[in-house]
Amino acid sequence: MKHNYPILSPIIVLLTAVLLMSFVWQKSVLPKVKFDSIPSKFQTKTEHTSYLKNGLKVTLPAIKPTQYQATANKQTSDKVENEKLLSDVSIYPNPITDKLNLTYNVRKNTTVSIKIMDVLGNEVLTLLSQRVEAGEQKNTFQISSRLSSGFYFVRMIVGTESVIKRISVL
Repeated sequence: MKHNYPILSPIIVLLTAVLLMSFVWQKSVLPKVKFDSIPSKFQTKTEHTSYLKNGLKVTLPAIKPTQYQATANKQTSDKVENEKLLSDVSIYPNPITDKLNLTYNVRKNTTVSIKIMDVLGNEVLTLLSQRVEAGEQKNTFQISSRLSSGFYFVRMIVGTESVIKRISVL
């Protein structure tokens, strides 16, 4: 006569695995590895000892952040911001009905190109392409009969810099 105990089979397998693992850990069958030999160039006054899950002892050198890198990056970002030729670009009114007012600030005398592009990036209209003086610039362009209604982009190119703003024409 055969007895079916479906629940006992997985329990027996689980118990066998637990007993085997406890034997392996108690008898030190796993190899012991120590990382106590760190080269002398990494030895510092404040070393930290860490014990990993498997019992490995690791001595790690202390890591200290350097202050000069943070200030160097801050100075670099300020320098890049100060070197921009074009700033404070403003287009109004938006949406546009008949006139486009454009204000911007140029840091030094340079050539400015203002173009209107369609949504696909095709050049539709060139509003300005000339050399301008340094300082704040204000321009007004008549748009009423030149563009049909829709979405466009105004692309300003000053030296090697480019600024793109979205406009809608009614």
